[in-house]
Amino acid sequence: MPNTPLKLFIDHFAEAQRALGFENEKDHPEVAPSQFELNYRCAEALIACDQVQIYKLLARQIAAMNGLTACFLPKPLMKVNGSGMHANISVSQHGKNLMFDPAGVGQFSEFGWQCVDRVLYHARDFCLVANSSVNSYRRLDPNFEAPNDIRVSTNDRSAIIRLPKGNERTSRFELRAVGPDANPYLLVYVLLQLMMEKYPKITPEMRNNESHKLPGNIYDAIADFEQSAAMKQILGAENHAKYASLKRAVANRSPHDLGNRIKRGEIVFHHEVTNQCLWTDF
Repeated sequence: MPNTPLKLFIDHFAEAQRALGFENEKDHPEVAPSQFELNYRCAEALIACDQVQIYKLLARQIAAMNGLTACFLPKPLMKVNGSGMHANISVSQHGKNLMFDPAGVGQFSEFGWQCVDRVLYHARDFCLVANSSVNSYRRLDPNFEAPNDIRVSTNDRSAIIRLPKGNERTSRFELRAVGPDANPYLLVYVLLQLMMEKYPKITPEMRNNESHKLPGNIYDAIADFEQSAAMKQILGAENHAKYASLKRAVANRSPHDLGNRIKRGEIVFHHEVTNQCLWTDF
């Protein structure tokens, strides 16, 4: 349906991104109403974080020009798929992708598996960074193709890490349990620290254990974050405590029980809604 408002928005958005230097790879409507996906080529960590912010700003501007509103809430509507921000991660040194090994398990290197293991091991610790709002935990429902199993898979959408088939150029892992409202700079910093530091490894058997789940609400995520020695070490004691305090204040603006209806507080006080209002006023 080439002339629908969504398709016209996607076309204008993709054109504007290319003009700004994004190397677009694919775009298409997604499963939920008015939902879309527009992927672009990877970049170095800091540039990639900048691109996330530019992406959102540009989406808001193109949407407004078309009489629409770009929404970056993880779950703006019940009973349909939510929106995520999948993070594809690889590590290179001197132009060589360190995550590729043709002789490795799944053609993934031992270093790559160590990175995956550390992310899995600390998944509950940093969940509050990847999913920083009350609304985020509505999205993490496997009934709507969202991940909450702390394991790795090549094709199961309920696993938080997907391992796509790659080669010496494209080999990577994809962290699927990230909300579109996450702070990309903080998230990437935490992930890189976890991947590079010598935190405990998990056994290969735990990589596919379906009994390990992400927190089901923001209060459990805050508790896991506060109890995490790794997060305290990475962020520093003061920042660690302050971040938890700010997220608890956000959580307390909405009812403790998520329930079956999206509450006013989780929308009105959401930082992405605030950003939208500020951008509109600007």
